[in-house]
Amino acid sequence: MILTREILRGVHLPCAGLLLPLMLSWVQAAFAQYDLIIPEVSGVPSLEDFTGMAPATPLARSMARVENFIQREPDDGDPASQRTEVYIGYDRTELHVVFLAFDSEPEGIRANMSSRENIDGDDSVEITVDTFNDQRAAFTFRSTPLGIQWDARWTEGSSRRGGFDTTLEAVWDSEGRLTDEGYMVRMAIPLRSLRFPDTDEQTWRVQFARIIPRLSEQSFWPAYTIDIEGRLNQTALLNGIRDVSPGNNYQIIPFLFAREVDALNPRMAGGPGFEATSEQDLGVDAKFVFNDSMVLDVTLNPDFSQIESDEPQVTVNERFEVQFPERRPFFVENADFFATDSTLVFTRRIVDPEGGLRFTGRSGNFGFGSIVINDAAPGQNRAETDPLNGEKANIAILRGFLDVGEQDRYGFLVSDRELADGYNRVASIDGRVKLSENWISQFQLIGSDTDPYATDGESYTGVQRNIQVNHVGRNWNTHTHFIEASPGFRTDLGFMNRFFRPDISGMHQRVAYTHFPEDIPLNRMGVAWFGVYLEDWGGTKVFHQNGPMFDVASDTSSLNLAWTGYNEVLRPGDYPGLMATQNHDYDDWQVRFQNNSLNTLEFGFGYRWGSTLNLVPNIGTLPYVADHARVSADALWRPTDRLRVNNTYLYTEVQNSAGARIFSNEIVRSNWNYQFTREWSLRFITQYEETTGGPLTRLEDERNLNFDLLLRYVINPWSAFYVGYNSNSSNFEIVDFEGERELVSTTDLRRDGDQLFVKFSYLFQR
Repeated sequence: MILTREILRGVHLPCAGLLLPLMLSWVQAAFAQYDLIIPEVSGVPSLEDFTGMAPATPLARSMARVENFIQREPDDGDPASQRTEVYIGYDRTELHVVFLAFDSEPEGIRANMSSRENIDGDDSVEITVDTFNDQRAAFTFRSTPLGIQWDARWTEGSSRRGGFDTTLEAVWDSEGRLTDEGYMVRMAIPLRSLRFPDTDEQTWRVQFARIIPRLSEQSFWPAYTIDIEGRLNQTALLNGIRDVSPGNNYQIIPFLFAREVDALNPRMAGGPGFEATSEQDLGVDAKFVFNDSMVLDVTLNPDFSQIESDEPQVTVNERFEVQFPERRPFFVENADFFATDSTLVFTRRIVDPEGGLRFTGRSGNFGFGSIVINDAAPGQNRAETDPLNGEKANIAILRGFLDVGEQDRYGFLVSDRELADGYNRVASIDGRVKLSENWISQFQLIGSDTDPYATDGESYTGVQRNIQVNHVGRNWNTHTHFIEASPGFRTDLGFMNRFFRPDISGMHQRVAYTHFPEDIPLNRMGVAWFGVYLEDWGGTKVFHQNGPMFDVASDTSSLNLAWTGYNEVLRPGDYPGLMATQNHDYDDWQVRFQNNSLNTLEFGFGYRWGSTLNLVPNIGTLPYVADHARVSADALWRPTDRLRVNNTYLYTEVQNSAGARIFSNEIVRSNWNYQFTREWSLRFITQYEETTGGPLTRLEDERNLNFDLLLRYVINPWSAFYVGYNSNSSNFEIVDFEGERELVSTTDLRRDGDQLFVKFSYLFQR
């Protein structure tokens, strides 16, 4: 009992002995306030039941009340600067929550009409419910003062799925209203949108939160302190829900996708030229829920068209693959079930499936997940003489785990990707162990077996081991992570960055100390150090990184400064034409500033300069260290409460020691979204990317300009209508040369393709 120890600190032993029973009784009473019992309500609450920012009707007064929020940021442990009251109840079909968010400066509340989940920078309130009371995963529902929704699935742990996963797309109802005293929000969350045990009486965990951007404040009930590792272990028990079940419900989502494309085809008979094509797709996604917690997902000719584009990332002069998030509907449900510290299931590897099944769920302390699906992409766009021409990959994944104690979890994962006569099979065991309230550990052991897909390939077997130990606290935080993978380790369905790739063994560590000053206008001051040491399987060093960092933050601004030194070793096989090992030393400085003090504008600026390893020298030249600079800037501008403009700028330049430019890369992106109503919106995105090469690099001059116009009508995440137009231009020209057409680079931009598409989907559910 930490609270008891704090109370008794400095008390003489006899006195402590007399007071101990009284103290324990007081502590038990204090902790009992974090148990919430909610009633069954006789009607559906509305904001009119809370006229005057108070429970004004018998129905409102019958709901359970929560107040006394505590800050987590910026002043951990202090009472919230603004008062919040929450009223909660349930009926046989829905969970009802009403927030009364009082504000001493109501004119400062940030509330904009925006599209669903596009609420960055706005005030908001949220509820998090751990419906299995397992302290591992939970549903979070958030709303702005205008009722704009945001939802996610929270997962404890440090895996790639740890934290919020916004691919969750639940169907629920919300509304909000600004008042002279603050704002009110009502949420109605259908029980069929949740998953919970099939029992007569439910025991859940719950947490409420309020976010005030102008103060950089996050406050919670019950207290969610930075002094303890974990989030769901700091929630309150929620009791009182009895005899509820949506039964065996289902969702069926048919979709129609049609488009007309006129695009450059460089592989046309007779040479490159424009080709007009039409495409019509009709498919269905279906979801069947059994016993409230088990879900069967079925997809036929699945809807894998991507309406939302990926955010820009710099990919020039990078040795390793860049990871983009998964957004496609079929992979959303319980996606965290398949998450382990090593990313063994990266579903964007499954490019063009024809159909699939997915079964996930929980029973007691056990959880499971399975996927069976195919992928036609590997056999597409191959020559007729290629043995893989027309072949499809068949994929099977099985995941299981057991929850033990408060927050420990042990699991396994098996995957199999079959293509032609070859395969890649992976088996893993993993665990997460809560050592104390501040220390956690995760471990994973993986084996792989790969047989070549083509007759001229090689067979491989390999292992990967990784273990991490983390300390989370108010002032000191540490992350220590050891990973090693043998040369034959392969995971065709996974994603491996620098730390996880084959033939690598090593450790990375981060140590951070944060101070929270009280006498100066800063919320925090922090110093940290991050170090990496990697060697190959034979014990030869291949990479070393060492860097201190410093950061400060106020209510509306933050400043980060860092220096990093690198030592990178390239071995024969790491780079084409490299015959001997190369050892390169380089370093750089980084500065980053962010500010959100204005209601209508948030912006950030970053600058990075020093030296880097040039991986794209001109042909016949091996990599060498060169000078570099990178500028990044972003700005979110809201000139009206319905228009949202998000701008991004990235510029990278690399020079040799004499100051001559080797190459530069520039990306400019502007995203304009006008929200007519909560359902109707018009979005326009333009992105320009230019790479300028020269005699010192193998990169060619490339320019690309893209326009993307999208009209959206969204009833809920699964019922929507889209009409879009996309146009792309690049620097090319088609020329005739000795009777044949050829594609050559030019300085002028020409249209290389456009498309007009229509997409419609509708949710049928029971």
